[in-house]
Amino acid sequence: MENSEKAVLVVDDEKNIRELIKFNLKSRGYKTVEAADGQEALDIAKNDNPLLIILDIMLPKIDGLKVCRILKEDPRTRKIPIIMLTALDDEVDKIVGLELGADDYITKPFSPRELVARVGAVMRRVEEQDSDSLPVNNPDLIIDDLKYEAVLYGKKLDLTLKEFELLKLLASNPFNVFSRQQLLEQVWGYDYMGDTRTVDVHVCNLRKKIEEADTGSKYSIDTIRGIGYRFSVKE
Repeated sequence: MENSEKAVLVVDDEKNIRELIKFNLKSRGYKTVEAADGQEALDIAKNDNPLLIILDIMLPKIDGLKVCRILKEDPRTRKIPIIMLTALDDEVDKIVGLELGADDYITKPFSPRELVARVGAVMRRVEEQDSDSLPVNNPDLIIDDLKYEAVLYGKKLDLTLKEFELLKLLASNPFNVFSRQQLLEQVWGYDYMGDTRTVDVHVCNLRKKIEEADTGSKYSIDTIRGIGYRFSVKE
């Protein structure tokens, strides 16, 4: 197996799909490694720490949703971005995948150009992780880019990659209202091709985690009807 450092892990039980994705990613300069079933995907992810995973849902041995859940629960792999591959009409699988921590999804049959664009958008976000630590002027909330951690009232929040980036953006601009499209552009990348439901799912999950840690309800993510979301702090 080739070195998977800074590689994209492509997981699909259909060889022709893996070859199609590999060919198009290689044409854009990306390294790839492959897995044909869920167990192999877990082994590669845990041993080699790929930069990003393209993960089909219908897999032998362990299905893609369970693979996603296991990876997002493991501290060694939880920060690896995941793009799910779903059947065209599997709306439930899309939502479940996002709730489990997947960063994006793309439906089959897919345009190779669209998939490469989405990979590129995620890669750019990953490359920006090396920015300086960002202080947030809320005494009980610490957001640290270098450690990629958010701590509320001394409790580390168990956030996915996109949940962390959403919190960082919203909490750094308290009381500012962001539209769903603005959040898509700033968190997922300007060429992200998903829809605004992706934002809603991630905000819902982030809100629950904040509420669990903030029993005094000092911090909240408010829904501004017809517009989007804002981060609020009570005095």
